[in-house]
Amino acid sequence: MSSDELGTERGPLRRALAAGRDLVLVRFVVLRTLGLVYFAAFLSNALQIVPLVGAHGLLPAAPAVDHLVQTSGRLGAFRQLPSLFVFTGVSDTALLVASWLGVLLSLAVMLGATNAVVMVVLWGLYMSLEHVGQTFFAFGWEIQILETGLLAAFLCPVKTWRPFPKAPPSPIAIGLFRWLVVRVMLGSGLIKLRGDACWRDLTCLDHHFETQPIPGPLSPMFHHLPHVVHAAGVLFNFVAELVAPFFAFGPRRARLAAAVVMIGFQIVLISSGNLAFLNWLTLVPALACLDDRALARILPRRIVQWAKRETIEDEPTRASLWASGGYALVVVVLSIAPISNLVSARQEMNASYEPLHLVNTYGAFGGVNEVRYEVILEGTLSEDPDDPGAEWRPYELSSKPGALDKPLTWITPYHRRLDWQMWFLPFGTAEDNPWFIHLVAELLAGTKEARALFVRDPFPERPPRFIRADLYVYRFSSDPNRVWDRDFAAPYLQPTRLEDAALTTYLTRRGLSVGAPTAE
Repeated sequence: MSSDELGTERGPLRRALAAGRDLVLVRFVVLRTLGLVYFAAFLSNALQIVPLVGAHGLLPAAPAVDHLVQTSGRLGAFRQLPSLFVFTGVSDTALLVASWLGVLLSLAVMLGATNAVVMVVLWGLYMSLEHVGQTFFAFGWEIQILETGLLAAFLCPVKTWRPFPKAPPSPIAIGLFRWLVVRVMLGSGLIKLRGDACWRDLTCLDHHFETQPIPGPLSPMFHHLPHVVHAAGVLFNFVAELVAPFFAFGPRRARLAAAVVMIGFQIVLISSGNLAFLNWLTLVPALACLDDRALARILPRRIVQWAKRETIEDEPTRASLWASGGYALVVVVLSIAPISNLVSARQEMNASYEPLHLVNTYGAFGGVNEVRYEVILEGTLSEDPDDPGAEWRPYELSSKPGALDKPLTWITPYHRRLDWQMWFLPFGTAEDNPWFIHLVAELLAGTKEARALFVRDPFPERPPRFIRADLYVYRFSSDPNRVWDRDFAAPYLQPTRLEDAALTTYLTRRGLSVGAPTAE
């Protein structure tokens, strides 16, 4: 591209292209943060996806994918369900290969790999897993990581892996990240204004820290803060989600102030609970609102000097400009539906409008529960579940409340998928959740996949004869010797055994079967 095409040194196009020179460190931190998110997401899949959607999982994915291929052909199935598993089949081996390959590539990104092909492969692998994950992948951050991950490809060159490529990134690509954070934050803020009245009454945080899906070690402290602090927190929430986004494309000082507010907001959320990798993922486009002059004051001096030494060109490559510019046109067209959703009185919380999840609408915590209900699973070896002397042993998940003295853990950005789904159970009946009934059946059969989902197997020698589930109200305890107090609320699932005809009928109607017991 010649000087005549660009105009003079002081021309607007030249200045716009030269802006990429002030985004080298921004690209570096954006990609490293995204690498961390991908690493946590793929690792959680590698360690959990087989017992969840594998051949003997709670919701096996293979039957639905195989049926789609049989009825629509492979190409037709791929158009409806873009996933590599349409071609490979959804075997346990395929699920694990995709997950562990994602772990390795995301680790490479964390360590500095800056390559468009790597980012596209990560995007394709995660989309393949997300499209067969069913209920266990039905969260806003699953489509958000896909939109973010594909955008990241437009920050990277194709022919090099090094942390600081010779040319700076395309400012257009950085602008697409800023547009993403605008939609993420506005979506979350507007869904709160239109949702639970406690947000408008400034009382939602009086309950949120105690009733959120997976509390963390600092959650009790946040919960016990005075109401005036909680009310101020709600106001800060609205500033971060409804005010700051409007300055993401503003003058430098306003943009940096908006970035600090949005980043600080995500850090507070990370410290106050375990919202999977959602807040870490939202940090990625928020960081794109910074610039190198700001980051140079924060990052280690050797990294700043390394960036200056390696980035020898003043402007992005023509290829990166054409690629990011072309994709920006796609984003503009696909943004029509998300914008319509944002301004609609019937706003959806999280939604995608096409199979590739390129441009989506987002939102979080439109409602907050005032009471925390927990479904507690217990089994017994007794032949008579009504025997007062029967010993009922609880199944403990790694991060969900159970035992009253179990310490709270900080696991974010790692995602405990079964723990999250258990949080939703009290909103319906056991029969509304086929995966839960299947889990009970698999535990009664003693299959290794189901047992592996729990931190401890209370029946290591042989499976229980009966399993039941009860509903409890949990609240943070004031007793220093325990974390929780609880009160019995109601039965959730009556004592059930593997031979019960009702259990067999329920599973058969939903195409679910029970695996073979584990040989010890």
